[in-house]
Formats: sequence, structure tokens, C-alpha cells
Amino acid sequence: MKHMHALHAVSFAPVYGRRPAVVALLAGLVLIQALAGACSSTPKDQSSGSGKKTASGIDEQIFLGDTIEKNYDPNVIMKRGEAFFDKEEYAEAVVEYNHFLDLHRIHMLAPYAAFRIGESHMKMAKTIDRDPEPILKALADFERLRKDFPGSRYDAQALEKMKECHDWLAQTHLFVGQFYYRRGSYLAAAHRFEKIMKDYPDKPVAPDALYFLAQTYHELGADDWAVENLTLLAEKYPGSKAANDGKSLLAKYGGGKSGTLLARKPDTSASSAFSDITQPESSAGGHSTSPLPSASSSSRSTTPRTPAANALGQSFTTCRLGAWC
Repeated sequence: MKHMHALHAVSFAPVYGRRPAVVALLAGLVLIQALAGACSSTPKDQSSGSGKKTASGIDEQIFLGDTIEKNYDPNVIMKRGEAFFDKEEYAEAVVEYNHFLDLHRIHMLAPYAAFRIGESHMKMAKTIDRDPEPILKALADFERLRKDFPGSRYDAQALEKMKECHDWLAQTHLFVGQFYYRRGSYLAAAHRFEKIMKDYPDKPVAPDALYFLAQTYHELGADDWAVENLTLLAEKYPGSKAANDGKSLLAKYGGGKSGTLLARKPDTSASSAFSDITQPESSAGGHSTSPLPSASSSSRSTTPRTPAANALGQSFTTCRLGAWC
């Protein structure tokens, strides 16, 4: 400390009349003090300051300001979209990628931005028991990518993502159909299972859909339709677990003598089904041309009674024939 006070005292003293050697010595001491102070100072925070990046590698400066460059520059817009995507803020990422396509559709990164929009919507989907709207949006996004940028490097990846979207939707239909089946809404359940067999016959959930469709027809009193679907199940998906489970049902339902009725005759037991219903007009093969009752056939029927609870023992709601529950 004594040396420091002496240094300050000498540094502010007049230098007139001193010899050049003394002046040079004092200047050297001042320089040494300045360098020592710079080395001992606390380093600045690397995460703050203009143009610095955070620990996650995201340049936060791209989110600040409202300049023309940041609103129109393709690199800045893409960086913002990628930053939102990395932070799992997918709705904001979609906005930035769409902004990129609106301004720079002929840019070399335009197909990538379109692909990222579909990926963002897929990331927004949670589970199959939630609203499938994000998956539907993603499917439309990938279809738009293949249409707007044919032959792009993301075309094959878009096809794979579309396959994943269809798998997701098929599983959603099966989940909803099983839910309707458990609560006794058999017409609504049949609608979902038929949807799978129509749109997704090659998906892994198709055997289960066909199995539950047969059970649904049995609950509606149409055992011949149930037998047809169980036979199709054994022929089309012979190695599936659903086909093995359907063999016992096929033997059970195949022993009945009922025709294509929309409901069973009432039993003497407590578990009664629907009342007698006039058999709908059949085609040349002896079966109805529609797998579900039409409005005209239901109008000729008598008032149905409450069906028995299904084998799963869950609560159910009464359905009017010809209407979804």
C-alpha cells in the first residue's frame, strides 16, 4: 500500500525539471499498474452483451428489436423458427416458418421450412385419446410440401411422416370405437370400426377393428354380419391375435339361426335385447346392401327396448336405430 500511495503521489507531481530517466521510470510504473488492474478484473458475463449467445446456443438477439432486416432477412427468420422449435415452442415456430414461406418461397430453404411446419404440428400432438387436429394439420402440411416442392430432398421424409400420421389416426379411431362399444353406443362404435376397415385395412390395428366390429354387430342382433366379419378376419389376418380370439366367437355366433336382423328377439331372461324389427330388404345374396340400418328400415320397426349391458360390464346409453349415439 505504501508503494501504491507513493506511486500516486509521484504520478501527479509536476514532472518539469526532472531528468528523462526519471520520467521514463514513472511512465513504466504507471503502465505496469494498468496492466495488473486489467488482469485482476472480473471477467464479463459471456451470456450477456450484444451479439452473445446463451448456453443453449441460441442467439437471443434475433428476438430483440423490430428492424426491417430482422423481419425480412431469410436467415434471421429461419433462426427464429429454429430457436422456437428447439425450445419446444412449436406454435411460435410454425408462425416463423410460415412467415419464411410467405416472403421467400423460392429460397433454397423453403422446402425445409415447409417440412418443419409439419414436424411442429406432429410435436404438438399428445396422445391418441386427445384431439387429433394437430395430426390432421401435419398430414395436410406434408401433402402440401410434396405438391408445392415436388422432388425436393424432403419428399421421402414427408412420405414417412404421412405414414406415421395415418397410423396415429387409425389408432385414434380404434380407441374411440372401443370407448363407444364399452358404453353401449354400438352404432357409433360400428361407424369407427368401419372407418378403419375402409381407410386403413393394412394398418396394425385393422384386425382388432374387425374383431370389435363383429362383436358390435352381435350386440345389434346381426349375427350373420358378425360371422361374415369373423370369417374375413380369419382369412385376411390369419396370424393375428384377434383372429385366434375370433375363432371361438365364430363357433358361437355361427350356431344361430337368425337372419340379418337389426336386433335380437327378446329373451325370457332379464338381459333382453331389442324388440322384433322387420328384416330390411335384402339383395340377391340374401343380405342387406348396407352394413348399418338405414332410415327407411328403422322407420318400419317397433320401438326398441333397452339392450342388455355388454360383456364388458360397462355403463351404456340407449341408441335409436339409424342414428349415431
